[in-house]
Amino acid sequence: MKKLTTLAAATLMLGTSSLAYAETKIGVLMDITGPIANFIPPLQNAANLAVKHVNDQGGLLGEEVVAVYGDTTGTAQGAVDAAQKLVNIENVPIVMGSLMSGTTIAAAEAAIIPAGVAQISPTATSPAMTELQDDGLVFRIVPSDNYQGEILAKMVLEEGLDKVALTYVNNDYGVGIGQTFKEAYKKAGGEIVAENKHEEKKDSYRSELASLAKGDAQALVVIAYAGDSGGKIVRQSIEGGLFDRFVGTDGLRDELLIQNVGADALKTSFFSSPTSPAENPAQKTLHDAFNAEYGEGADKAFVDQTYDATFLALLAIEKAGSTDRAKMAEALRQVAMAPGEKVGPGDWAKAVALIKEGKDIDYDGASGTAEFDENGDVGGYIGKFVVDGDGYKQIAIIE
Repeated sequence: MKKLTTLAAATLMLGTSSLAYAETKIGVLMDITGPIANFIPPLQNAANLAVKHVNDQGGLLGEEVVAVYGDTTGTAQGAVDAAQKLVNIENVPIVMGSLMSGTTIAAAEAAIIPAGVAQISPTATSPAMTELQDDGLVFRIVPSDNYQGEILAKMVLEEGLDKVALTYVNNDYGVGIGQTFKEAYKKAGGEIVAENKHEEKKDSYRSELASLAKGDAQALVVIAYAGDSGGKIVRQSIEGGLFDRFVGTDGLRDELLIQNVGADALKTSFFSSPTSPAENPAQKTLHDAFNAEYGEGADKAFVDQTYDATFLALLAIEKAGSTDRAKMAEALRQVAMAPGEKVGPGDWAKAVALIKEGKDIDYDGASGTAEFDENGDVGGYIGKFVVDGDGYKQIAIIE
C-alpha cells in the first residue's frame, strides 16, 4: 500500500484532496485561520498522526485513508462553505470537527446534518449543541460549558475571589459559559460587581473596561478567544491600569496571550479548560508517539481530544464496513462505548482484528472515555491552569 509522501501530506494540510490513489476519505473541519489559529498546528498534527497510525497498520477498509481538510476561517459562513465542500463535493462519510462552538454549530445545521453525515467535535463546548435537531448525528468528546461554567465558579471562589467583573464574547461559546458561570457563582455566594457582553473584532474595548472597572472587583473574568477580543481585553486592561488579575477559560488559555502581554503580567491569573484524566496510560502512549513523530507539542491544548476524535471517526468507518453515511452514527457509538474489548491510541491493527472477529470494541483514549448520552454529549474533566514560563501548567483536575 502506498505511503503518504511529504508533498502529499503538505497538500492535505492545504485542503486539497484529489490524490489519485486515495479511495477512503475522512473530513477534517478546522478553524485553521481566524481567532484560534494559534491553537491549530499541533491539532493538525494530532489528526494527521491518527491517520498515519491507520495507514501504517493496513489502512482503512484495506485502503489508504486521506484526511480532507476544510478551513472554517473561524466564521460561521466560512464553516458552512467548508462543510458543504466536504459533504457535497468530497463526499466524505463522516466529519471530525469543527473546533469552535460557533463554527461547529453553523456547519452542522447548514451542511452536515442535511447531508445525513455524522460529525464529531473534539472541542466544541456550547450548551446549544445539546439541543440541536441533529437526527442523532452530532457528537462531541468534551463536556458542555454548562459543566465548565459551574466548575469555573467553584475555582474562582476557592481562590478567595468573591467579587469579580465579568465580560464574555457575544457568540455561542462566550454566552454559554458566561451565563452558566454567572448563575453558579452568584448561587454560591459570589458577587458580580460589573458585567458586559462584548462583540468580536473591535479594535478597542477601553470604554467597556472603564465601566467594568468602576466596581471593587478582585479580578476580571474574561470568556473569549485570545486571538480576538479576549487578548485585546487583557492587554488593554493592563495598559490602562484597570485590572491586574484575570480568570479565563480554554479560549484564553493560548500561548499567544503570554506572547502579547508577558508571563509576569499573568502570574496571578488562572484558567479553566477541558483536560484529560490524571495518570491515564493512554495519554502517555499518545504523547510518546506524538513527540516521537513531531519532536514536541503533545502537551498543547486539545491534542488529546483531536487525536481521539479522529481515531474514533476512523474506527466508525471500519466498524460500519463501508463508507455508507447512514451507518456512521451507530458505528461511532459502538466503537466508543462499553461494553467491548479495550483499544487505545495507536491500536488500529488490534481494533481491526477484533472487528473482523465480530467482537465489540471500546476505545478509551488519551482524553478519557467517550460514553455518549442520547444527545451525543459526554462527561469529562476540567483542568485548572496557570502560566508557567512561555506556556501553561495544569495544577488541578476536576472530574
